Amino acid sequence: MTLSKKLSGVCGAVGLSLFAAMPAWAQEAAAAAAPVPDKGDTAWMMVSTVLVLAMILPGLALFYGGLVRTKNMLSVMTQIGAVAALSMIIWVIYGYSLAFGPDASDGLKPFISSFGKMFLAGITPDTTAATFTDGVVIPEYVFICFQMTFAAITVALVLGSVVERIKFSAVMVFAIVWLTIVYFPIAHMVWAAGGLFFEMGALDFAGGTVVHINAGVSALVACIILGKRIGYPKEPMPPHSLVLTGVGTGLLWVGWFGFNAGSALEANGSAALAMLNTFVATASAGLFWMLAEKFSGHKGSALGFCSGIIAGLVAVTPAAGNSGPFGAIVLGAVASIICFFAVAKLKPMLGYDDSLDAFGIHGIGGMIGAIGTGIVYAPSLGGPGGDDYAIGGQLVTQVLAVLATIVWASIGTAIAIFIAKAITGLRVSPEVEQEGLDLGEHGERAYNY
Repeated sequence: MTLSKKLSGVCGAVGLSLFAAMPAWAQEAAAAAAPVPDKGDTAWMMVSTVLVLAMILPGLALFYGGLVRTKNMLSVMTQIGAVAALSMIIWVIYGYSLAFGPDASDGLKPFISSFGKMFLAGITPDTTAATFTDGVVIPEYVFICFQMTFAAITVALVLGSVVERIKFSAVMVFAIVWLTIVYFPIAHMVWAAGGLFFEMGALDFAGGTVVHINAGVSALVACIILGKRIGYPKEPMPPHSLVLTGVGTGLLWVGWFGFNAGSALEANGSAALAMLNTFVATASAGLFWMLAEKFSGHKGSALGFCSGIIAGLVAVTPAAGNSGPFGAIVLGAVASIICFFAVAKLKPMLGYDDSLDAFGIHGIGGMIGAIGTGIVYAPSLGGPGGDDYAIGGQLVTQVLAVLATIVWASIGTAIAIFIAKAITGLRVSPEVEQEGLDLGEHGERAYNY
């Protein structure tokens, strides 16, 4: 036997004898050690985090990129990739602290956390984050990474309304300000203990308010302030590659399982329910969008199917673990039909240029999903609510959370856009817009024929 093994045996024996010699209360205290992260939960959350990253790059980049004209393809992909990267840096510097850090003063606690974890101060590989089950934890670094991808995709979603005419520099300035005054506070209010909506009991499993209403409303405000593209709506501006949009749609759907099922924070039955709902609500929405096209006198289109898929994913996000499967199917269908009319009828009627329908799908779909969650949560409809669940009271809470998110996002976005305009000028020149942002902003072409 080696010396190290002998020493290990001696130390172990001494440790056991000392533990046995302790008083009973000391033994109980020693036994009640801090919970240790389960490796299965940890592995699932790491996979979920990478799946959400795949939603951004390449998923959203291809989905949005295929919808614009050829001359702007690379600019869209670059904007999405760059704001996602910027979000990650800001998140670890101060974003995580503001959203999930130590409590701020009593007056600010419902709206924001403090800078106590700025630069991830005090966080080590041994620190943990709580899940929704008492005594079950995951490494805090994993929770940081997971939530970081949510911040990254949310600001990237906003860009769908302003592509093809906004400066790259303006995008970067806007992202810094918007994340700070819009995303971090709303994430805190909805998901952090002590947050305003959290304490109200608002249901938002994976980001109906935090991600989709937040991004969709912000997209509407941003595109109105920025103004319409040259030639809109008189000149046709069809997608240059529905194939790429279709590939992006598939990647978004696959990645969304990390988004929704990962929001259970554990590999458990709640995650399984969210996974099933992410399948069926999305499938329902994709089909119902095509039916809406058909009943409106058009052919069921590939673009319509892709749009319906996204509408279903958006609507089921807050309801993913808060609905039964059949409630999710109905929710996806209803959201898809309403989003179709928002895109096909409301936008032309009001005349705003939301380039890629970020508001029509994410904003409207998020509202339908957030409010609808208050209904499908009921056990009488197959939801996981308790026997004493009251739909009416929960609907009031859901509506209040939706309205507050709309107001906060609108004001914050206006501030962020005007700051970006003051610093960068906001919009490219007419010459660059006509030439295309690929060459005008980045000196490259997506396709060299």
